[in-house]
Amino acid sequence: MASRIEDYALIGDCQTAALVGRDGSIDWLCFPRFDSGACFAALLGTADHGRWQITPADPIRKTTRSYRDNTLVLDTTFETDTGTVTLTDCMPIRTGQPDLVRIVRGVRGRVRLRTELVVRFDYGSITPWVRQEPGGVRAVGGPDTIHVRTPVPLAGEGWTTVGEFEVGEGEEVPFVLNWHPSHLDPPPPIDPAGNSATSRRRFPTLAS
Repeated sequence: MASRIEDYALIGDCQTAALVGRDGSIDWLCFPRFDSGACFAALLGTADHGRWQITPADPIRKTTRSYRDNTLVLDTTFETDTGTVTLTDCMPIRTGQPDLVRIVRGVRGRVRLRTELVVRFDYGSITPWVRQEPGGVRAVGGPDTIHVRTPVPLAGEGWTTVGEFEVGEGEEVPFVLNWHPSHLDPPPPIDPAGNSATSRRRFPTLAS
């Protein structure tokens, strides 16, 4: 089931927005605009209606989260018996098509994590054709295409795309999701490890 509404945090790029749960699951996201159909709609149903979760594979002992000062860059920190990791979620101000950036950083020890990606276009009614491509996967359904780029190996598991990985202290693992119309070529990928992940100038502020 979806989380309680008070357990969600908002990230966005001033043209659309996503809701991120305390469990590291994005349960609502419309592309390319606020009034577009949702590709993640678990907020109104179940995970089968679309979501993207990144969370520790082992039991979580404590979860804390906060926005970086005067931005919509969200940090969620998970503590487990083996270590601590921080998941950063943000949507850069777009210069072309929209991007969603997720970065896992190791804070202490070593933590096993799992990602589960369920893309369902048009509020969960369209199951896309998903195939692997260099550096990630591509999901195509009707007029919509989503690319997910990451160094983590991804594989199909039923109707879900999954990946498992470990992060140690001082290590970073990035994920970048990009949307574009199916009839157009994909835009060039952004660099999540560069200024795009840290510069306030490229992200909406809380006053936007």
